[in-house]
Amino acid sequence: MDRSRRWTHRDDGTGVVVFLIGMPVFTAMPRMLSELYADPASGLLGHRMTLSADGPLVVQYWRDREHLMAYARDPSRGHRPAWQRFNASARASEGAVGIWHETFDVPAGASESIYLDMPLRGLAAATGVAQPERPERERPEREPLAKERLSRP
Repeated sequence: MDRSRRWTHRDDGTGVVVFLIGMPVFTAMPRMLSELYADPASGLLGHRMTLSADGPLVVQYWRDREHLMAYARDPSRGHRPAWQRFNASARASEGAVGIWHETFDVPAGASESIYLDMPLRGLAAATGVAQPERPERERPEREPLAKERLSRP
């Protein structure tokens, strides 16, 4: 597919889970991501790592919440032991290191992505690319969103 113009992410009709995690030190994250990518059944669709104002940030795209939680809780996988080590270190030096995460369930049909003359990234990198069904300005479901934005103070 020519990615030099307009495209969107492929929507298979099942939805997606977006997981954000940030912390000052990410020593275990590369190993966990390698483990997840080595196992297509893990449910990880893709990720993007970037730097935010307060440190590293990882955006992960998951097939569903069940796959995310199964990985997080499995004692034989990389996350559980890394989390236990982190908790022990954090308790020993209270306040020295913080962590945050947010999880968003995005039902089928409730996501939108538009890429124009951009390299592959984000949700499209995780799910694959597709041609938009029609230009966004012609999508009737966008009209209430536009009116809401215009009416905000």
